[in-house]
Amino acid sequence: MTDTHVDAVAAEIAIEQQHLDRVHAELAKAGKRADLVAVDGMSRGRTDRTGDVRDEEMSGLFERDALVFNAARRMATLEHQYEGLVFGRLDLDHAPEGADQSDREVRYIGRLGVRDDDYEPLVIDWRAPAASPFYRATPGDNQGVIRRRVLRSRGERVIGVEDDLMVPEAPDDMVVVGDGALLAALTRSRGQQMRDIVATIQAHQDEAIRANDRGITEISGGPGTGKTVVALHRAAYLLYANRRRYESGGILVIGPSAAYTAYIERVLPSLGEESVTLRSLGDVVDVITAVRHESPEVAAIKGSLQMRTVLKRLAARAVPGAPTSMRVMVGGLPVHLDEGQLADIRRRALRDRTRNQATKHVRELLAESAWRQVREGDRDEFLDAFDESLAVDDFVAEWWPQVDPREALLWLADTELAYEVCRSVLSQGDAAALAHAARETLELGSWTVSDVALVDELSVRVGQVEAPEVEERSFYEIEELDGVEELQAMGSAIRAPEVDHSLTPTSARERLLHGTVGRSTDYAHVLVDEAQDLSPMQWRMIGRRGRRASWTVVGDVAQASWPDIAEAEQARDEAYGTQPRQAFHMTTNYRNAQEIFDYAREVILPVVPDADIPDAVRQTGVRPEDVTFGDPLDDSRPDVSTVAAQALTRLADEVDGSIAVITPQRHAEAMLALDGSHDGRVVVIDPLSTKGLEWDATLVVDPDAIVREAPGGARVLYVVLTRAAHRMTVLRPLD
Repeated sequence: MTDTHVDAVAAEIAIEQQHLDRVHAELAKAGKRADLVAVDGMSRGRTDRTGDVRDEEMSGLFERDALVFNAARRMATLEHQYEGLVFGRLDLDHAPEGADQSDREVRYIGRLGVRDDDYEPLVIDWRAPAASPFYRATPGDNQGVIRRRVLRSRGERVIGVEDDLMVPEAPDDMVVVGDGALLAALTRSRGQQMRDIVATIQAHQDEAIRANDRGITEISGGPGTGKTVVALHRAAYLLYANRRRYESGGILVIGPSAAYTAYIERVLPSLGEESVTLRSLGDVVDVITAVRHESPEVAAIKGSLQMRTVLKRLAARAVPGAPTSMRVMVGGLPVHLDEGQLADIRRRALRDRTRNQATKHVRELLAESAWRQVREGDRDEFLDAFDESLAVDDFVAEWWPQVDPREALLWLADTELAYEVCRSVLSQGDAAALAHAARETLELGSWTVSDVALVDELSVRVGQVEAPEVEERSFYEIEELDGVEELQAMGSAIRAPEVDHSLTPTSARERLLHGTVGRSTDYAHVLVDEAQDLSPMQWRMIGRRGRRASWTVVGDVAQASWPDIAEAEQARDEAYGTQPRQAFHMTTNYRNAQEIFDYAREVILPVVPDADIPDAVRQTGVRPEDVTFGDPLDDSRPDVSTVAAQALTRLADEVDGSIAVITPQRHAEAMLALDGSHDGRVVVIDPLSTKGLEWDATLVVDPDAIVREAPGGARVLYVVLTRAAHRMTVLRPLD
């Protein structure tokens, strides 16, 4: 690079720095204005009066709350300092060919719109229509753009610029810097969290981002094609374009794992949006956070649509240990209802009600059955006596208690019960596997990712647990409360004080049942990433949250870990309903160097001949390295941990950024010592948790073991082999 070129680049950076300084100065002024609004808001509604509040004072309180809330939102937006507040510049010329070209328009593109005191735009929000040429302009259709510039910043300092020329030849007075924004971005190191590549989104991706927001939008493509980034930017764009609908209704983003959600959690806030709920498949149900995976065989049973029938039977059966007959005295008369009569009452109660909402109806059915048996005296007097009977209260509490859906799922730990509810639906072997898995859950005190959808299904079938009615206290009633005797002498309808009896769970069962399963939230938009991995039961769970929603769904069948694609598609179609669909296909692999993707392609094509194979756009000249390790019983060859440490050191010398050691369970313990090594750049991770993630380099341990252990087999290995951007080493055991 010549001194002249260096000077020219420095001069361009200085020009952009001057504009960025002006933007930050305007933001500082906007922050002060927001502070003043907050102060003004706090002054509203103040009064020296006591007693009743006048209407005008109530109005002042409302104004205060509205002003303070909006001021706080504005300040939060302004205080978020993300890399690259201003990331782009467009130089446009709308004059017809041959006309005076000196009068050009300059538009700066950024994460939020900024105007000066004269209301002239200093920065255009990337989602605004005026910013669309930044993504859609090409040399073939330049949309009036002469030069597209990407600005790279660190904090409030511009550190680099990259230009794309959209016309055959640059004007004499225009400097063009760099080899193109997209390839420049692709060669940068990956950090621990996904980089926001809004500045380098290409035209076909931008079409998907700004597509019609109604119905179902499906985004497909092979590994590294930017599907996830496109989907997340689409969520931000929808909030911008139709804020009233999507901010009030909310957007739910669902990813495959906790590692994935941690990786992308900055993307949407960094685009100026925080009205989004981000969940992994293991924490869609509010009170459960599941990260544990079980064997592929058990996961396949729990994810299948056959579980609908199993869970329906489970929700309708008697509570384990419940009495099989009712024997009580009511008003001096004996009442005996046998097992058959109770079963009939159960069927009638559940005909049009969920279990937890049927308690009152159950008491009415029991009372009617008891009266038909007794038929002595006055009917109304008998029914009143039945309703007030403590013996009846005790029976109903045992026979028809409120059922937590998580507790119902744990009933499957009883093998005989599992055989009963699975009869004619699952084999005895599958039923035994479910029972063993439930016992393991009770032993470990942690749910699996597959369990979450089953709990959600059961919560619909048994209904939300209803809190017991607050007991009314009589006049001068004495009660002991927290060890202190208090006299209640305030009247005949004194309610007992509400006391929070929740404790930190200690036993495994308490951890599993901590909290209360609530009703699912209905969202305005649902975004599902890595959709090819969802089981049918997981599709049902997500579908309940998107009954009236539009959807964005991202996936690639060749990377599926769910084995029965047809069954999953059936459940997916039920979740979609009858909404119209539109599809966008991504064909360019921006992530992997061609040498790495060629290696992965050789693995997947024999298994999935029709796999969606994208075109890789970069070459490094370095093929992935295959390294062997010895048998732990053979001291003549280095073991896996020694070979892995040596290979990792070589990778760390070759790349500056992040490195993942991807290992099957059988080698996980041996790899743990590598986690956080090399200045914290290394992470040790299991194959399933790599979905949707990327690193500068990967060390793949024992690919054959990955195929054996992972649901989806070679498809999951394909995912693993496409996570690296620049370097990949594969460790294989000796034959």
